[in-house]
Amino acid sequence: MKTLIIVRHAKSSWEYNVIDHERPLKKRGVNDALIVSHFLKGKIKKIDKVLSSDALRTKLTANIFLENLNIHQNILEFNHNLYDFEGSDLLQVIKSNKASINNLMIFGHNHALTNFVNTYGSEYIDNVPTSGVVVIEFDIKTWPDLKKGKTTLKVFPRHLKSQ
Repeated sequence: MKTLIIVRHAKSSWEYNVIDHERPLKKRGVNDALIVSHFLKGKIKKIDKVLSSDALRTKLTANIFLENLNIHQNILEFNHNLYDFEGSDLLQVIKSNKASINNLMIFGHNHALTNFVNTYGSEYIDNVPTSGVVVIEFDIKTWPDLKKGKTTLKVFPRHLKSQ
């Protein structure tokens, strides 16, 4: 059994004159990432590996989640191939993980993430929003064997703000 925790980066800011790869988070993005990561405390199994796009907004989002979920930074790797909007690189990155990795957390971008959860999860999601988390469990022994799994959790900031 393999578990994949997919996190879309928090809301980024367009107020700075920087290239897309270097956009920081908006205050709302930071707040949403804090709300969602606090909600996930105790709901996420031990994480074996964390992979994040190397874009600034995903790095900052990953740091917020890791801090709030007490995940050690030493299992975090930044991967430029996750700076992917279409999804083929995302799929290859996931499939390239060793069999010893059972619980994998990925921080990335849309539309790649929404396409992935709709292709490999059991529940259709119109759009994974910023700071959104989708957890999918797969009945497989190795990541290259990836096939349709079961969506076991989805948490979006709007779900938590309406409570």
